[in-house]
Amino acid sequence: MADNIVYPRWFGGSASCVAVLFSHPFDLVKVRMQTVPDCARQSTIATGIRIIHLEGIKGLYHGLTAGFMRALTYGTSRIALYEELKQKAKIYNQPLSTPTLGMMAATSGFVGAIFGTPADIANVRMQNDRSLPLEQRRNYRNVLDAWAQMKRTEGWRSFRQGLWPNCFRSGIMTASQLASYDSFKRLIQSLCNTEDEKPSIHFTASLLASLVATSISSPMDVIRTQLMSSSDKTSVIGIVRNLISSEGSRWLFRGWTPSFVRLGPQTIATLVLLEQHKRVYRMMNSEIV
Repeated sequence: MADNIVYPRWFGGSASCVAVLFSHPFDLVKVRMQTVPDCARQSTIATGIRIIHLEGIKGLYHGLTAGFMRALTYGTSRIALYEELKQKAKIYNQPLSTPTLGMMAATSGFVGAIFGTPADIANVRMQNDRSLPLEQRRNYRNVLDAWAQMKRTEGWRSFRQGLWPNCFRSGIMTASQLASYDSFKRLIQSLCNTEDEKPSIHFTASLLASLVATSISSPMDVIRTQLMSSSDKTSVIGIVRNLISSEGSRWLFRGWTPSFVRLGPQTIATLVLLEQHKRVYRMMNSEIV
């Protein structure tokens, strides 16, 4: 039975790295939209066109090394922990209800963000750097250079900038992404009266999961981006106060469209590729047996 197979825990990181190639440009557009003042904000399409016009196609891939590092740290750890918790529950015959899956995924996302936050900070800063005035740009060459400059100019505290909001945001996002994916997949299989692991089922379930994840995590995502893009010492309360005073309640879903445009391909690519990793692994094991 496929459910009894213990898959290599690096599968999540491998799938996440490939997904970065598809999702990074959309993530960059989202970050740019979340960091500009409300009065200067443009639509998703206009922001993307402006980036290409001023920076070329390669401008959409600023910070790619940090994106890969984030996938290797955050992506690997959160999916590995989630799969491990599900495996333990099966061993002890614990039912995997949607609330149980949600708690497992939230814990996995929270822990994963602890490992991934340094790369996340570098990623946000590198993506947003070209939109800053020349005298404010950091000009990080890659993720390692970003970390070296952060340590030299800001100290170790810069590596945990926005850590706890990012952990809570990642917990919420992972719960609404991974847990809802498993729930949607079971629902679709039930409706189709099949237990087959079809790519069409994986695609549909991951698309629905990305809609849920984007909507639920959007407010925390805005706060996280604001915290990580700043070199100044600031607080969540201070950022929320400024956002409310300048935009009212609109800030809650600032950048929702690019977030979904980014999270949709990222979720679909990650989870479909993860399922394909598992399919190939099952085939290899069956051939050995």
